[in-house]
Amino acid sequence: MSYVFDSSKPIAIGSDHAGFEYKTALISWLKGKGYQVKDFGTYSMDSVDYPDFAHPTAASVENSETAFGILLCGSANGVAITANKHQHVRAGLCWENDVALLVRKHNDANIICIPARFVALALAEQMIDLFMTTAFEGGRHATRVNKIACS
Repeated sequence: MSYVFDSSKPIAIGSDHAGFEYKTALISWLKGKGYQVKDFGTYSMDSVDYPDFAHPTAASVENSETAFGILLCGSANGVAITANKHQHVRAGLCWENDVALLVRKHNDANIICIPARFVALALAEQMIDLFMTTAFEGGRHATRVNKIACS
């Protein structure tokens, strides 16, 4: 499988304190595979507010500064809600491989949100691999995706 996002751009990643350890491990894993990564924090396990990291991560994807985004928090719901406030972001909450596959194929998601408290790190890596290598199907799904924006 090949990478479906713009490989000349870095991958955006951000987390709160609950996702910090996974974020750190995923950055090393991605860099080990030769990818550039832009880390939007947090930078420790100290308690923080997830929107402070989800917004800049999402903005970098929305502004095409990064190829796509990875967001982590305890449940991934908070970062997904926050990221989806950005007009051109489609953030999908993923907890298994089939969901990661479908958020790309059917929803053209450009940010994967992973619940660090509920999935193993190896599964997070598998989901990211699927997310990065799965193309949007278009067709009837494009019609639906085009109806998401409010304006």
